Amino acid sequence: MTTTLRSGHRITHALLIGIAVAMLGACSTTVVREPSASSSTRKPSQAKPGATVRVQRGDTLYGIAFRNGVDVNDLARWNGLAAPYTIYPGQSLKLFPGTGSSRPSAATGTPAPTRPATGTATRPPPAPVTRPAATPAPAASGFTWRWPADGHLIGRFVAGDATKQGVDIAGSSGQSVRAAADGVVVYSGAGLVGYGELIIIKHSEAWLSAYGHNRKRLVNEGQSIKAGQQIAEMGRSGASRDMLHFEIRHNGKPVDPLQYLPPR
Repeated sequence: MTTTLRSGHRITHALLIGIAVAMLGACSTTVVREPSASSSTRKPSQAKPGATVRVQRGDTLYGIAFRNGVDVNDLARWNGLAAPYTIYPGQSLKLFPGTGSSRPSAATGTPAPTRPATGTATRPPPAPVTRPAATPAPAASGFTWRWPADGHLIGRFVAGDATKQGVDIAGSSGQSVRAAADGVVVYSGAGLVGYGELIIIKHSEAWLSAYGHNRKRLVNEGQSIKAGQQIAEMGRSGASRDMLHFEIRHNGKPVDPLQYLPPR
């Protein structure tokens, strides 16, 4: 069977089927184009020796990395995954490098205790002087951040508190939620417990931003985004009131957004 095109060319039925199959295959994979690289150097994530996660239906590698506070590049390398990072429900992923346990090996022997020479007085060592730890300077991202929404700040970042890894901005249902910087959408869904309708944008190899509790998501995975572009409508999915939960993550770890957003 052949098909005649307007230009007069003839094409076989088998060739048409081949073209259709190729087009369907291309549609099954999300192509994520990398934004321009940041000037900051990416540092490896803090591994969790012995820890694993089980892939659930609807999970993406970016979502799993975000949920566990590690960089997606490290998570992919630890598990031998290459772009576009295809994973399957039921698959087990390691949160640490290597194949064996990282438990320290036992010492071959116990050293004998030392005894002071006869007649020599022993004095305990002086107690160390404890000084308050200095607050580390924030890492430079290499680009300018914008506020993702208008409204009052009702929640602040608290280091080490899993429930306060970003800031909360109060607003009204349907209010515009905007991208804080240029980037590519690497997650758009509702599969991360506690975030509701969530969008994650990758800005460089080291920097991500996250936008949670939306009423409606307006962008898809793989889509390039400009700073200030509307990406969602504010809502209360997974929250008790209309608000935006906003996070900035550097190498997979949450940092205080107020150290990067302009004063207002």
